[in-house]
Amino acid sequence: MTSVAQDQETAVVEAAPKQLYINGQWREARSGATLQVLDPSTGRTLCRVADASEEDGWDALRAAEAAQQEFAAVPPRKRADMLMRAFELMHERKDDLALLMTLEMGKPLADAYGEVNYAAEFFRHFAEEATRISGNYQTAPAGNARFIVRREPVGPSILITPWNFPLAMGTRKLGPAIAAGCTSVLKPAELTPLSMLALAQVLEDAGVPAGVVNIVVTSTAGKVMEPLIRSGIARKLSFTGSTAVGKKLLEQCAEKVMRTSMELGGNAGFVVFDDADLDQAVEGAMQAKMRNSGEACTAANRIFVHRSVIEPFAEKLAERMGGLKVGRGVEDGVQVGPMVDAKQQAKVKELVDDAVGKGAQVVLGAETGEGEGFFYQPTVLKEVPPSARMWNEEIFGPVAPLTPFETEEEVIEWVNDTQYGLVNYVFTHDLTRALRVAEALESGMVGLNQGVVSNPAAPFGGIKESGLGREGGDTGIDEFLETKLIGIQM
Repeated sequence: MTSVAQDQETAVVEAAPKQLYINGQWREARSGATLQVLDPSTGRTLCRVADASEEDGWDALRAAEAAQQEFAAVPPRKRADMLMRAFELMHERKDDLALLMTLEMGKPLADAYGEVNYAAEFFRHFAEEATRISGNYQTAPAGNARFIVRREPVGPSILITPWNFPLAMGTRKLGPAIAAGCTSVLKPAELTPLSMLALAQVLEDAGVPAGVVNIVVTSTAGKVMEPLIRSGIARKLSFTGSTAVGKKLLEQCAEKVMRTSMELGGNAGFVVFDDADLDQAVEGAMQAKMRNSGEACTAANRIFVHRSVIEPFAEKLAERMGGLKVGRGVEDGVQVGPMVDAKQQAKVKELVDDAVGKGAQVVLGAETGEGEGFFYQPTVLKEVPPSARMWNEEIFGPVAPLTPFETEEEVIEWVNDTQYGLVNYVFTHDLTRALRVAEALESGMVGLNQGVVSNPAAPFGGIKESGLGREGGDTGIDEFLETKLIGIQM
């Protein structure tokens, strides 16, 4: 893949929607306010987009409320056709969508293309699920009544997405919402709004009716979204983001007993046993650690390696990570982009400095990039102690912390020693041990001899403080459906 010319960058940014999308109309914020979108690889302003106020948020929710009854009555096949058309349009526009994502978020262009494909797949998957919404008809045990069980859309939904996967986290929520017959108000992260605004254009062109999907970008998320959540008009909240924010949203949802699904923080353990294929384990670590430059909730946050193989594993991993090209995501051959902003860059540096100060050994990196942009060099640390902050805090950067272990019982205890429970990874050739350990680990997902578990056709989600509910798979649409019983006296 060759580097992108400056005129291509300029053209795709200029063509991107920058207004709010409410009730099928592109419009400025009522106040006329805008917020800036930065290129994290340079720290410079890409453009400005409309910055919604509380009044804009109410306009969006009222539009969703007004469209709900009519959209719920749209036949499942027609809703499926809208999603399939959106799937096709995303592939037709993949060049622009990928470049736009790289410019606003920083990920390498190859990763952005991968995300476009991944994001589109949620639309195809839920297009198929839309026609499979089923109910039931049965005879009461006593024989004197009949039960009809219906699945109905939960109603207007509020969807809040993060900055690290700005397109896929939108389709993972909008796909099942549209398939189920729910209207929505979606708030993308203010750091990366362009991808979601471009997706709104895709959905409009795919025939999604006015008011069904409304996009509200705002720099004052709490002020704009809290009244909508507390209103009782919206009946569902789906949030992806930090556990701290998720807890606040749950408190707000409790007032109206609002349906919620939460995909929150992670602290994934990555376990390499002494019988593992080290080349396979290193490849898995590269996927689990370096996907999205480490800015993923599924990233391997703590890597536990059996003491008998930690030296060769560290050497192989450092060789692989040291060979990665760091730079602007639009440049040829770049494999690691910048952190999303200066705050995240500083957080990664703090965590590394803290670990080194507590005894961790630097095998590779441990330094920020030179020049403009929010870069941090690929880093491998060894002998990271439990007292290090990164033992309990998400790194969200290209840092691989290695800790040796001696026994299976010890490593299970260490992996589970966290309030989070999203995903863990296990590498071993012993099938019995693989299953035994996978069952003992406290997480919603486990990768056995693989470093990526996310798939639109599989349920995604965690336990403990990593979230509630599941997205994707054949259960993802259930989050947007209510079950109704109709009893008939015979």
